[in-house]
Amino acid sequence: MFLENTVNPKEQFGWIEVICGSMFSGKTEELIRRLKRAQFAKQKVEIFKPMVDTRYHEDMVVSHDANEIRSTPVPAAANIRILADGCDVVGIDEAQFFDDEIVTVCNDLANRGVRVVVAGLDMDFKGNPFGPMPALMATAEYVTKVHAVCTRTGNLANYSFRKSSNDKLVLLGETEEYEPLSRAAFYKAMLKEKISQMDVDAEEVDAKKKNGNA
Repeated sequence: MFLENTVNPKEQFGWIEVICGSMFSGKTEELIRRLKRAQFAKQKVEIFKPMVDTRYHEDMVVSHDANEIRSTPVPAAANIRILADGCDVVGIDEAQFFDDEIVTVCNDLANRGVRVVVAGLDMDFKGNPFGPMPALMATAEYVTKVHAVCTRTGNLANYSFRKSSNDKLVLLGETEEYEPLSRAAFYKAMLKEKISQMDVDAEEVDAKKKNGNA
């Protein structure tokens, strides 16, 4: 839980809030909720997202539930520092796609008295920490981890399993590309994939041997 008032206003600084989790866990929905709340309070709010993310709209942050808020797409984290001048609250969506400078930018803004709200995937499709998210979570005052529902077990899901065979780290997609899985379901799915790849490799070796003996 995050606080919006400090005990000693003379020591008022900004802070960083991180909303993380798997795909379909409601990260963007929660980000939009917090930012709209700040806008309702007449605070100056600016929202940014990486230019690579244009799945729903070029200049809107849009959740899977079609909730949306106007945003500014930027090519690099450094642009946020310039464009956020004079803001009370800065929102950043899909933070995992930004370069590592996003960590410095967020901390610089917080040190200038800005409330920074960041949302992003904490793990990639292989279950590894994703981009700058671990550092953002480490330096944030408040971290909220949200969960999806596993499509195979019905339990809480915190992994984003890629259903396609594309091994590219950044692959924007929706339900046709990804599904949220629990730890157990993710482990089984990855194990099945590994065994399947071993079978393919074995078949390729056998084929080469046969061609060599021909």
